[in-house]
Amino acid sequence: MIRNLHSFVAIAGLTLASMLAAVPASSLAQDCKSRGDLDARYCDDNGDMVADTPKDPKKLKTPNTLVFTYTPVEDPAVYEKVFKPFTDHLGQCTGKRVVFYQVQSNAAEIEAMRSGRLHVGGFSTGPTAFAVNIAGAVPFAIKGYEKDFQGYNLIVIVKKDSPFQKLSDLKGKKFAHTSPSSNSGHMAPMALFPKEGLAPEKDYKILFSGKHDQSVLGVGSGDYDGAAVASDVFHRMGTRGQIKEDDYRVIYRSAKFPTSSFAYAHDLEPAFRDKMLKCFYDYRFPDDMKKAFDGADRFFPINFKEHWAVVRQVAEAGGDKFNSAAYEKESKREEEARRKAAEAKK
Repeated sequence: MIRNLHSFVAIAGLTLASMLAAVPASSLAQDCKSRGDLDARYCDDNGDMVADTPKDPKKLKTPNTLVFTYTPVEDPAVYEKVFKPFTDHLGQCTGKRVVFYQVQSNAAEIEAMRSGRLHVGGFSTGPTAFAVNIAGAVPFAIKGYEKDFQGYNLIVIVKKDSPFQKLSDLKGKKFAHTSPSSNSGHMAPMALFPKEGLAPEKDYKILFSGKHDQSVLGVGSGDYDGAAVASDVFHRMGTRGQIKEDDYRVIYRSAKFPTSSFAYAHDLEPAFRDKMLKCFYDYRFPDDMKKAFDGADRFFPINFKEHWAVVRQVAEAGGDKFNSAAYEKESKREEEARRKAAEAKK
């Protein structure tokens, strides 16, 4: 039931303006009582901070092929294999053909859902809020356990044999962020580091690596003196043998953030959507998935308004918003960061 989508249209470079220009005014949300930070095509009349299900039955979708993906925090091919037991289950449970789409950037994933080509998938913590407001994504689960969801910390890593012991020691050094839309890789550092004596863009030039694993490997190779990364990604790389965690030292650790969300497109037909959600909630991870996800064994139910409050607070503290204007800006910065990271590998 699962196949790689080699012919998927590349859309990471599309801008917000061009996408909106292609959408007729009649398709935008009408008679909207409340919208909040949502894009103009969505409504939030019930106040839950996510896009409401369209009232017009003609706008509802029951896809014959269900497109699923997972956040590109690391090599997408790794996660296509990790999720195969689940996507096989999802196909059997829903009776649909399931396709795993390997996204190469947060922007590409968000654009895929906004354009209607992506139906459900995992979004990184920061991009989740952009996906909600820009693409009509509705978060419904986080990897978790019987009684709680899985979280992570923003950590700052340096080489174990380096002289750096605290954040302020990295003033003027080569310091890596991951991508502009990343919570732990950029937005949280922008908000939290100044009070620790290290002001991004003032005390050091931000070097975007493109992804968390590239930041970790960059510190290990000496390309960066330090990096802000997600603790769960760092630990998974150690578990898989990509790195030796003992070769690094953690000199900063934040409070707990929710890890990647799983979200569906707001315009899925309700009966099909509810059937699909039950397929997620009833599933228990096999041993290989539990190992890959630090012991998590299920999709733990959550909602965006409650569980992403801390993420929104961090963004606001740093002067950021998860609206259309911010997304347009961050998408361009992320694409530029990916381009420079690719050039650096040559």
